[in-house]
Amino acid sequence: MKAFGFLSFGHYGNVQGSLTRTAGDMLKQTIEIAEGADEIGVNGAYVRVHHWAKQAASPMPLLSAMAARTKRIEVGTGVIDMRYENPFQFAEEAAALDYIADGRIALGVSRGSPETALRGYETFGFEDADDKERGSVLAREKFDLFLRAIEGERFAPGDPRMVGAGQYLPVEPHSPGLRERIWWGSGSSATAGETGRQGLNMMSSTLVTEATGEPFHVLQRKQIDIFRAAFKEAGHTRRPRVSVSRSVFPLISDKDRAYFGLRNAENGDQIGVIDGLRSTFGKTYAAEPDELIRQLREDEAVMAADTLMLTIPNQLGPEYNLHVLESFAKYVAPELGWKPNTEGPVQGDAVP
Repeated sequence: MKAFGFLSFGHYGNVQGSLTRTAGDMLKQTIEIAEGADEIGVNGAYVRVHHWAKQAASPMPLLSAMAARTKRIEVGTGVIDMRYENPFQFAEEAAALDYIADGRIALGVSRGSPETALRGYETFGFEDADDKERGSVLAREKFDLFLRAIEGERFAPGDPRMVGAGQYLPVEPHSPGLRERIWWGSGSSATAGETGRQGLNMMSSTLVTEATGEPFHVLQRKQIDIFRAAFKEAGHTRRPRVSVSRSVFPLISDKDRAYFGLRNAENGDQIGVIDGLRSTFGKTYAAEPDELIRQLREDEAVMAADTLMLTIPNQLGPEYNLHVLESFAKYVAPELGWKPNTEGPVQGDAVP
């Protein structure tokens, strides 16, 4: 682990105990957390994307504001649901964000996670004739178009009165190198291998869509190894990035213990079904710093990844969330190999 960032689900709601009552609260507070995290030295500020729910949904305005208000921190998503996207508009927005952030972006995309709406992407005007239940084919087809668009492929026939006969036009703006900052959200060995073959970066979440009886972190580490082997075998030569997500809470204050003190004793990996697939869910880490360091060093996936995304309880407000990030930066991260954002952009590991 070289870097860590926060991953916010962007929850909001007028419920007891929440300091994030409205969508406006959530958006402004996320920007505030990003600004504070940038000063602490945190490497990344990432948001989940969920439609039809009181959570972060339209990430590009939020990421643009975060990028404009910070200096060093990477901004990104974990993940954008491609079923809902127009790939050409997304290509325009991604390039614009890349310019605003001076390349400090990590855009995670995938088919998306289970949602409250029944095939909600159809209400957005998109249908999948080949996979009506999950929209997986639609997501992949759109993602392929998106990659071609950000690479500068010419799609639109030009008006011969304006650009000459036989001309085709690319999406603008075009940001060179943007493809190297695109990540695929992978949850299985098969998608890990495909992500490597495509030469993308890989985001792995707090669950994997496999259940073999092995610990979650072992399953996830195997997927990382599959990704890197496929990346190398495909002939890609750059240093790919890998991130994993965890819920991690250093118990420093009485408030920390009140919120999360029981998690370490009660929590463990869990087996469940998500999207019809038997899956393994990772545990929450909550302990005194020395114990957290020991536990995280034994987490094979955390130590194999270059970036650890800490899921944060955003409804507890910016002050408490910045306390969590600062505690991790001060007491835990240095012992795991962390390099703060003042030392430059995060670099992926060389593929052996």
